[in-house]
Amino acid sequence: MGRAPGTTPGRFGFETGSSGPARGPAPATGTARRLPETAAVLAVRRAVREWLSGFGPREAEDRAVAVALSGGADSLALTAAAVVETHAVDALVVDHRLQPGSGAVAAAAAAQALALGCRSARVLAVEVGTEGGMEAAARRARYAALEAARAGLPVLLGHTLDDQAETVLLGLGRGSGGRSIQGMAACTQPWGRPLLGVRRETTRQMCADLGVTPHDDPHNAAPQFTRVRLRTEALPLLERILGGGVAPALARTAEQLQEDGAVLDALAAELRHTASDGQALVIETLATAPAALRKRAIRAWLLDNGAKALTTKHLQAVDELVTAWRGQGGVAVGGGRPDSRLVAGRERGRLTLRLGEDGIGPMKQTQPAQRAHHHGRESG
Repeated sequence: MGRAPGTTPGRFGFETGSSGPARGPAPATGTARRLPETAAVLAVRRAVREWLSGFGPREAEDRAVAVALSGGADSLALTAAAVVETHAVDALVVDHRLQPGSGAVAAAAAAQALALGCRSARVLAVEVGTEGGMEAAARRARYAALEAARAGLPVLLGHTLDDQAETVLLGLGRGSGGRSIQGMAACTQPWGRPLLGVRRETTRQMCADLGVTPHDDPHNAAPQFTRVRLRTEALPLLERILGGGVAPALARTAEQLQEDGAVLDALAAELRHTASDGQALVIETLATAPAALRKRAIRAWLLDNGAKALTTKHLQAVDELVTAWRGQGGVAVGGGRPDSRLVAGRERGRLTLRLGEDGIGPMKQTQPAQRAHHHGRESG
C-alpha cells in the first residue's frame, strides 16, 4: 500500500505501515512528540486534554484511547492531538463500503494514523443494512463495529461544535422535547467527544498546519441528506439573518439543557425509586409528581426493561395510562421478541410491562404475581 495522501513517513517519528490491523512502534511513556504550536493545534490539544481531565483515567500510564478515524479533517486532527496527549492511541477506521474505492480510503486513513504516531490502526469493514434509511443503518453498523473492536478502551469521536449545532437543529425540527435538543454529550461511555467546543474550520486548519490532507467524503455534500442541507443551507441562512454566532449559540443551548437535564434525571430517578413496586410502578405516586419528572421516570423504566426506539407518541400514550385513565388498553412499545412486543398496561393501581402477542391480544405473564388487563378495563 502506498503512503496516505499528504503524509510523510516518519514525519512525527513513526513509520507508516500496512492496513488493518496495522501496528507501529509504541511510543515510550512520557516521550515528547512535537507538533507545530499553531493556534489550531493548541486549540485541539487543549480540548483533548480537558476531556481527559474530566473523563479519562486518572493515571497517565492508563491513558490509552481508541479513536474513530474516518480520514476526514475532524478525526485526523483529533487523532494527532490524542497521540500527543495520551499514552497510546489505537485508530479504528470503519469502511462502510458504500462508495467505490472506500477500501483504499480506509487504508490511507490507517496509514495516516500510523504516521501520526498511533500505536495501531485497524480497518473495520462493515455491512450496512437498509432499515431506517442509509444514514441510520450506517450509524448502527459503525457503532457496532467500534464497540466490538475497542478492546475496553474509550472511543473518541470527532464531533465538533458545528456537528453539535446541526444536531440541535435536527432535534428542534423533530419536536421531541428538551432531551432531543440537548445534542451530544461530551461523554457517554464508552464514547467520548472532546471537540464539541471546537469549530470545524479549526480542525481543517490543524490538518493544514500538520501537512496532512484529509479525505472529503462526497456524502458530506450530498443534498439528499437532511444534515447536509442543514449544514449548507439552513445554518448559513440563519447566520445571515441573525448576524452570525448561530452555531456557538446552539451549542451553548445544548450545554445548558444538558445541565438542566442532569438535575431532572436525578430527581426522576428518586421518583422512580419511590414509585417502584417490584418491576411495576405505583400509579398514585406517579400521578402526583410533576409531568417533567413523571415522564422521565417512565421513560427510564421502559428503557431499562427492554423497550426500544421510544418515540414521543409512545411515551405520551404510556403517561396517559397514569394521568388520563379512561379504560384504554395497553400501549405497545418497541422491544420484546420477534413473536411478541412489550406492552405497557395499567392494573391494580400499577403501571406494568408485559410481553404481548404482536402487541395485541392476551398478554403473557412475566411475573407470577401479575395478571394482564384486557378489553380496556383495569384488572383487579
